[in-house]
Amino acid sequence: MHVLLLKEPREGGSGPDPYIKELASRGHKATLIPVLSFTFVSLNTLSDKLFQPEQHGGLIFTSPRAVEAVRMCLEDDERREQWNNDIKDKWNAKSIYVVGKATAALVENLGLVPLGEDTGTADVLSRLILEREDTNILPLFFPCGSIKREVLPTALRENGVPLDTLMVYQTAQHPDLEKNLKNHFTEQGVPASIAFFSPSGVKFCLETVRRLSGEQLKRIKFAAIGPTTADAMTAEGLSVSCSADKPTAEHLATGIAKALQ
Repeated sequence: MHVLLLKEPREGGSGPDPYIKELASRGHKATLIPVLSFTFVSLNTLSDKLFQPEQHGGLIFTSPRAVEAVRMCLEDDERREQWNNDIKDKWNAKSIYVVGKATAALVENLGLVPLGEDTGTADVLSRLILEREDTNILPLFFPCGSIKREVLPTALRENGVPLDTLMVYQTAQHPDLEKNLKNHFTEQGVPASIAFFSPSGVKFCLETVRRLSGEQLKRIKFAAIGPTTADAMTAEGLSVSCSADKPTAEHLATGIAKALQ
């Protein structure tokens, strides 16, 4: 059966997207349509903070994009050398917190050692941070996007753990989203299942999906990458057929295959 994945292509990945691969192994053909576009901002400020690790108690990454912003700060050969010789070790002496395996893998590519890759959500990560850190540490540095959820900053603030937040990318709707959706529905028909990967994805796609599906909307099995996205779908009146136990290709593909049986 046909599955539509409303997600970004894998960061710096060559070869097939893991979600397409996992669904194919379960006998389902998947198509990926990118929903979001990203603009990086404040990279000079980010660079300054990255190269002064002594001013922070650790790092927090909750998205692949934030790690990508760091990578962009290291493109200069001189900077990269300084990072590899000295700076990354100073960060590794502190805690580097991440949500999810995709973000953890990118953090490792920078030579950093991530903690919390199995947390899966900002909510669970904030609990891990609170277990490990106390209130008299230097602020944890949190580069993030314009549409970050307030769960983690609020939890840390309420428990007195200092946090230094910097917006390093802005999220907007992908310029070709509507056109790509229309083409897909025209060529492939209404998909058996549609998977959403973020609350922003729900916000940007749902109206078009409703319009293009018409009466067949009720037959579509809607899937969510995790609880936050599932909540956004439910709030819009969608019936969520499955929500991945963990935000991985394997867990989501298992859930979708089950829903389509």
